[in-house]
Amino acid sequence: MNTGQSLLSIGALLMFSLVSLNFNSTVLQNTTVEVENKVYLTAFSLADDLIEEIKQKAFDAATIDFPTTNPESLTDPYHLGHGDWETYPNYNDIDDFNGFVKAVSAPHAENYSVTCIVRYVDGDNPDNVVWTQTFYKKVIVTVSSPYLRNPVQLSQIFTHK
Repeated sequence: MNTGQSLLSIGALLMFSLVSLNFNSTVLQNTTVEVENKVYLTAFSLADDLIEEIKQKAFDAATIDFPTTNPESLTDPYHLGHGDWETYPNYNDIDDFNGFVKAVSAPHAENYSVTCIVRYVDGDNPDNVVWTQTFYKKVIVTVSSPYLRNPVQLSQIFTHK
């Protein structure tokens, strides 16, 4: 084997090494994206599950037995949350979930944290939080995890009319 053939062999090995390294990097990147998507999908599912659970509850403690036409009879906005006698999962109305925090672990990623905030909002502008009773409540569910770059947040407006 002469010097020219040796240089061609070394060049071929170098090219093969570069192609192999690029291929392995692409496979690793695709696997990372796949795992990240599973984590985000799980986070969205956890948030949606809590909103679906909240949908099953009464609008307010004052509306459990009978509807009301007077918003002032609803829970004071400064006292939204569950009573001392109430424990999850036996909440009976939407605002019991205000301040709710739940730790969840899944098979492929642990340490999800599901939190919930409930606020009265303006009926004409649901992004506007108000500090008086209205027939509109906004529920914001946030799911965070050390495996998420950004927390997942879903919201739902509930009405009583």
